[in-house]
Amino acid sequence: MPSPDRLHPMIVPRTTRDAILARLRKKIDARQPIMIASAGSGLVAKLLEQAGVDCVNTFSGARLRANGMGTMSMMWPILDSNRQTLDYTREDIMPAISGDAFICACLNANDPLKDMRMVLQECKDMGVMSASNIGPSLSYVDKGSTIRAVLENCGITMQNEIDMLILAREMDMVSVGLAFDMEDSLAMAKEAKPDIFCFHAGTTKGGRVGYDSGESIEDTAKRTEEVYQAVREIHPDVILVGHGAAMETPEDAQYMLDNTSGHGFWTGSSTERLPIEQAISQAAGAFTALRFSD
Repeated sequence: MPSPDRLHPMIVPRTTRDAILARLRKKIDARQPIMIASAGSGLVAKLLEQAGVDCVNTFSGARLRANGMGTMSMMWPILDSNRQTLDYTREDIMPAISGDAFICACLNANDPLKDMRMVLQECKDMGVMSASNIGPSLSYVDKGSTIRAVLENCGITMQNEIDMLILAREMDMVSVGLAFDMEDSLAMAKEAKPDIFCFHAGTTKGGRVGYDSGESIEDTAKRTEEVYQAVREIHPDVILVGHGAAMETPEDAQYMLDNTSGHGFWTGSSTERLPIEQAISQAAGAFTALRFSD
C-alpha cells in the first residue's frame, strides 16, 4: 500500500534527519557504497532516484549545467544563486521525486542579502532536509590569490560556510560539508562536525566544458585518503565520500572505493552533463543523418 504522499505526484514526500541517517548507516553496515549525485532538472533527478542514488543534490552550478554552461559559471555574479537553487528545487526537483532519495540543497552561505536561518527554513518547508555549503563556495577561489584576499576582506569567508552547517544541524537537518584542501577539511570537521563530509578533489574532467588538471585517478585517491584519515581522527562518526578531479567514470569511482577508506562518492557532471551530452549527440546525430530514400 503506497503512503499517502505517493498517491499524487504533486504531493512532495517528506522525510526526517533521523530517517535519512538511519538509511545511510544501514547501507554502510551492509558494505554498500553511498552515492550522492547532482541534478539540474526534474528529469535528471527522477532518473537518478530510479537508478538508486541515495541523495540528489541541487545547486546553482547544476542548474546552469542543464543550460549547457560549465559548473563554474555559477561564480560569475549574473544571478542570485540561492534564489535559483531554492526556486528550481521547489518547482522542478521536489515534484519529480518519489522519496526514495533525499534532497540536499547546496547553498551560498556567503549571501549578503539573506539570513541563512530563513533560507534553511525555506528548504525545510519544501521538504528538503539536508543542506551543503557548496553552492557556490569560497573554496573555488585559490588561496593566496588577490581576489581571494579581497573577498575575505569583504566578509566572504569559509567560516560563514562552517557556521551555516552548524546551524543546519541545530535545525535538525542533515549537514553535508565540502572542502577542497586539508586545512579547510580539518576546520570543518572540528567545528561543524557534518553528518557527511565530501573531499572535493577538483573540477571533474571530461566532456565539452570539463577541466583536466592532468591528475591521475591514483593521485586523486591518494589525496582523498589523506584527508579522510585526518578528518576521521577529529570526527570518527562522519560519513565520508569523494568527488571530482580524475573520478570521471564508473571505473574511476570503483578505484576510489577500492583504494580509499571512504563510504561512497559524489557525482556531478559524470551522471548529468556527460551522459546528456553523449546521449543527445548520438540520438540527434542519428536523426540528422537520415536522407530521403530514392
